[in-house]
Amino acid sequence: MRTLYELSARLIDQTPLTYVRDCISVIDGKDRMIGIKGSRGAGKTTLLLQYLKIKNFQQSGVYITLEDLYFSDNRLIDFADSFVKNGGKFLFVDEVHHYLNWSKELKLIYDRYPELKVVFTGSSLLHIRKSKGDLARRMYMYNLNGLSLREYINLTEGTSFSKFELLDILENHQKIANTIRKKIKPVQKYNEYITYGYYPFFLDNIYTYSFKLAESVNLILKSDIPHATQLNIGNIEKIRQLLYIIGASVPFKPNIQKISERTGISRNTLKLYFHYLSEAKIIYTLYPHNKGVSLLTKPEKVYLHHPNLMYAIARENENKGTLRETFFLNQVGNVLSVHYPVQGDFFVSGKYTFEVGGQNKTFRQIKNIKDSYLVLDDIETGFKNEIPLWLFGFLY
Repeated sequence: MRTLYELSARLIDQTPLTYVRDCISVIDGKDRMIGIKGSRGAGKTTLLLQYLKIKNFQQSGVYITLEDLYFSDNRLIDFADSFVKNGGKFLFVDEVHHYLNWSKELKLIYDRYPELKVVFTGSSLLHIRKSKGDLARRMYMYNLNGLSLREYINLTEGTSFSKFELLDILENHQKIANTIRKKIKPVQKYNEYITYGYYPFFLDNIYTYSFKLAESVNLILKSDIPHATQLNIGNIEKIRQLLYIIGASVPFKPNIQKISERTGISRNTLKLYFHYLSEAKIIYTLYPHNKGVSLLTKPEKVYLHHPNLMYAIARENENKGTLRETFFLNQVGNVLSVHYPVQGDFFVSGKYTFEVGGQNKTFRQIKNIKDSYLVLDDIETGFKNEIPLWLFGFLY
């Protein structure tokens, strides 16, 4: 156990504070138990370590990962008991989905040690309500997305741009864009970002980023999805085959019957696989507004989850139109509801219709729709209902 404390102290000491994401404030909440879930590479571990370093808890706080071999032969509940008896007050637990009884033991920790605050992280596939132990009503769950364009700019340029609400952008986009473009080249930063800016590990090496991202997707398929769904390796290979079809075709309206015939996967199972890939933050599925969605509902349109995936797993389908639509869907969809529209490309928050295109795009397709906007690539500033695409990267 001493080794775990030493490892925690060393990791906290080595963690840089050069850039700290705004969402770290979530951990300051009054909830005694906070869960943070997100896809591989989103920065969950860094967030925990940075918080511990900033607060300087010393002996009262510790970081552990349930991937550690120590927990293959020791229980989390026993570690927590010893930690509290020795004055521990802040327990930060990483990668809970790798531990068989994580939900049951976290519930016991919550009930037995009211003086202890627990923050844990897990895969984006983590399902609290389906887990054992009735943990949902005892905790607050936060979803950690990849970096927004705004966060990427602040991280790489040393700026401190604030986020904006959608209504601010729609009503004041010219003023906002003019303020930002005086300090940076937004189109240039957008082009960097869609290539390698979504996950913080681009800081290691932008030239190997796409390879690392592809490997991360493989790990999600081989490890995270089986852990969360209990699927066997044969099913995972089928999901991999489906992902290859998606990557070669996005954005597309899936023909479930044809894909079923091509892959040998039943139609209902195909819909389930779409759901798993969406939960894993590999794809983004769009459904019509005001239509009930279940596990067996067919998505109307499918995209990869963010533009960087185009370069990592779908290079043969990499084109400007797909990249711009994927960027818009990802940045807006991470904070607001986005649905498949009657006309246009996207229907947001049950009110606004958006058509995404190049700078020569016109209102022809959405001219008779109330609260409709053109979102244009390759422009720094807009005019009236024409808004620069990059500006939607400032929503979070």
